[in-house]
Amino acid sequence: MHNNKAKKILKEIFGYDNFRGQQEDIINNILAKNNSFVLMPTGAGKSLCYQIPALLFEGLSIVISPLIALMQDQVSSLKENGVKVAAINSSISYHEINNIKEQIKHNQLKLLYIAPERLLMDEFLEFIANINISLFAIDEAHCVSQWGHDFRTSYVELSILASKFPHIPRIALTATADQPTRKDIINNLELHNAKHFISSFDRPNIKYSIKEQDNPKKQLTEYISNNHPNQSGVVYCISRKKCEEITEFLTNQGFNALLYHAGMDSKMRSKNQKIFLEQENAIMVATIAFGMGIDKPDVRFVIHMNLPKNIESYYQETGRAGRDQQPASAIMFYGLKDIAMQRNFIENSNSPDNQKRIEIQKLNYLLGLCEATSCRRKILLEYFDDKCHKCNNCDNCHEKPQTFDATIAAQKAISCVYRTKQLFGVAYLIDILLGVDNDRIKNFNHHKLSVYNIGNEYSKQEWNSIFRQLIARNLLKVDMVGHGGLKITKQGSEFLSQKQQIELRKYQKKPISPKKELKTKSTLTKKELNDNDLALFDQLKAKRLELAKSQNLPPFIIFHDKTLIQMTQTKPQTLEQMSKISGVGQNKISKYGQIFLDIING
Repeated sequence: MHNNKAKKILKEIFGYDNFRGQQEDIINNILAKNNSFVLMPTGAGKSLCYQIPALLFEGLSIVISPLIALMQDQVSSLKENGVKVAAINSSISYHEINNIKEQIKHNQLKLLYIAPERLLMDEFLEFIANINISLFAIDEAHCVSQWGHDFRTSYVELSILASKFPHIPRIALTATADQPTRKDIINNLELHNAKHFISSFDRPNIKYSIKEQDNPKKQLTEYISNNHPNQSGVVYCISRKKCEEITEFLTNQGFNALLYHAGMDSKMRSKNQKIFLEQENAIMVATIAFGMGIDKPDVRFVIHMNLPKNIESYYQETGRAGRDQQPASAIMFYGLKDIAMQRNFIENSNSPDNQKRIEIQKLNYLLGLCEATSCRRKILLEYFDDKCHKCNNCDNCHEKPQTFDATIAAQKAISCVYRTKQLFGVAYLIDILLGVDNDRIKNFNHHKLSVYNIGNEYSKQEWNSIFRQLIARNLLKVDMVGHGGLKITKQGSEFLSQKQQIELRKYQKKPISPKKELKTKSTLTKKELNDNDLALFDQLKAKRLELAKSQNLPPFIIFHDKTLIQMTQTKPQTLEQMSKISGVGQNKISKYGQIFLDIING
């Protein structure tokens, strides 16, 4: 019975014929009033898992969400589908909040989105104590864990829901959580009796690439121009200053680049975010302050100009690409300074030693991913206890990296660090290994060392790559407290004393060449449209943009690109035919069906 009703809502309200993955099982578990823990990748349809039960239950379902932007997108999208929904957060006026409360009292809302801090206020808890609540959905549940990448203390206090509302089902959802984070979610939210739904972490439509930095600005512009011209993307930088520099550079190069970081005026941040959501060729240059809850489906690329802090952050940030299941790409450019900076952040933080050790382990795993010569997706998924075979959609699968026996090279590099008393940086050490004749080396008498001029079998660029990989493997580390000199780690000492062997990636300087993105079998792409269809597709997009602007909505809230592509290919002649297209529910048929039919049949 539940199953038929859920499928009816899926089609009539949201416009989809079938559930994906574990959606149906999760919905049935909630409808049976059981607790649920859901781990599902970005873009896999987590929201429907609680939205459909909310529409089937009698009372009000409360969704706890950490970001205003996420709430706004969800509320706008649901309203477009004809759902009675509202949000309460710091952007809502006192008068509006009172109106929403009146609607709740009179059973006029099915869903309420709210920030955890607001929900936990004594006054609000007293208010909902007398309301018929049917479900609590805790979105972005990894925020409850101190080992997670977006920890918020208010999330830990959500355990109060278990004691105050023991008979109301709760569902906790996240896209990113390793084993320690999952354990924290279960413990901190009192979900010991919850049924677990763990989906595959794989995002097969995303192509992963990682390159060492070599003129990063040139790498950036070439990559965008060759792979994603006039498409939307996100460029992550490690600092506010770097964001400002890259935004100015991209703008000067003719790209539609926008800036976003926590140090900006909040109005300007909101303005840039709105432009990014509404425009189809906008590039957001941001710190990690930007992203969680951004629901823009047509982000075609995510570029990291620096190393993120761990695998969870990398996975979460790259997951903002291709939410519409269309081909997308994620590329990272990283260098030796990134490794040193991230290790320094951890070592000089105020965190307890135990947490520092965990963060160092997580960083080392990410560095292992960067320096890997095997399938990147396989390594990424194994981190989350998931698995895949060779993916054929990452740079290492496309072109197997060459490796070499670097045992002697590593011995020379580490010995050079030791002979110079662990005081000097990479550039100076390479000069010694290459036998450079300069005053600085002579002043220190380093031209008399046994390691002077013993490394001429490799170029300067090759030695840079070797040192970077030795730092990534934690045989050497950068002393950030001093002047950036290299130190030999415990593992580095063991490598020398135990005469261990080591294979490293061979340095190959290659220009970034344009490559077509791989298409997944299940996706429709704009590239598959002929010239006549492309003209129609552009007309539909223009009408969608006009309608979106008139209602102050992002275009994707009206219809996703995927829906417009299907309209273009199937060319429906009637509203009945239009209703069979994925993503076209009854409310959208009423509002927009005839408008788009007129264009198709014009």
